[in-house]
Amino acid sequence: MDRWISSFLDALAAEQGAARNTLLAYGRDLKDFAGWLDRRGAGFAGATRHDVETYLVWTESLGLSKATRARRLSAIRQMYRFAHEEGLRSDNPALPIRGPGRVERLPGTLGRSDVAALLDAAATHGPASDRLRNRCLMELIYATGMRVSELVELPVAAVRGDPRMILVRGKGGRERMVPLSGPAKDALAAWLAARDAQEDAARACGRPASGFLFPSRGKDGHLSRQAFHLLVKSLAVAAGLDPAAVTPHTLRHAFATHLLEGGADLRVIQALLGHADLATTEIYTHVIDDRLRQLVLTHHPLARQD
Repeated sequence: MDRWISSFLDALAAEQGAARNTLLAYGRDLKDFAGWLDRRGAGFAGATRHDVETYLVWTESLGLSKATRARRLSAIRQMYRFAHEEGLRSDNPALPIRGPGRVERLPGTLGRSDVAALLDAAATHGPASDRLRNRCLMELIYATGMRVSELVELPVAAVRGDPRMILVRGKGGRERMVPLSGPAKDALAAWLAARDAQEDAARACGRPASGFLFPSRGKDGHLSRQAFHLLVKSLAVAAGLDPAAVTPHTLRHAFATHLLEGGADLRVIQALLGHADLATTEIYTHVIDDRLRQLVLTHHPLARQD
């Protein structure tokens, strides 16, 4: 079963350009299913539809969320589709099974004053040597709506030359252009000057130059997602906000929400966020419900009060 999993993940990475985090999640899900089968003396090659359904019922009994169970079914279904294409199975036992359904949760977001407080904290909080970097990080994520992985892995070459827009490589290797606001450009220019000076000093000490905008001495060579997550939490505390309600992802939500509030087209926001499907973007339309309701109450002839 381990060979099935590794072969499937290799194909997923090669053919679809799946992100590392997606591969890790699918690998964990499939190993869990393999362990469950193994304890029952079964394996991937002989598992039936009943086995898959029983496994999903078992995961529900453990209290796993609908989203987690849906992801596990998706991983199992895709692995068996791969196995069928490779001639390892004559069928896909997971194909007829309906998933538990998706829970449409409204994304958490932040008000404009909250974002302003976070940006102020980034420019004033922490060691002086980190403030230019922190302000650049926060201005960029709010101005562009980038995912955390896209932000921390941004190559420095993408922002050279005072660009109005930058090229971002997103999920599945898909590329998109995102515009920079005036404050983001200012923060970027200030950080680039400080970063380049730090890189010059590092090269003088024999250390190689980094190709990332936000370099780090960690194994990946750039600021980690975990480090940025902790930074956002500390800035939330400094800004007087509840750190439990502030994450890098809520800043991405704030970007989309505030654009919609300003009248931006949903398809434009889809392109800026890098969503492959417009349905993913449509969850943000909850923010304009009140505005539309007021519009109807104000302008519809049957809603007017005499």
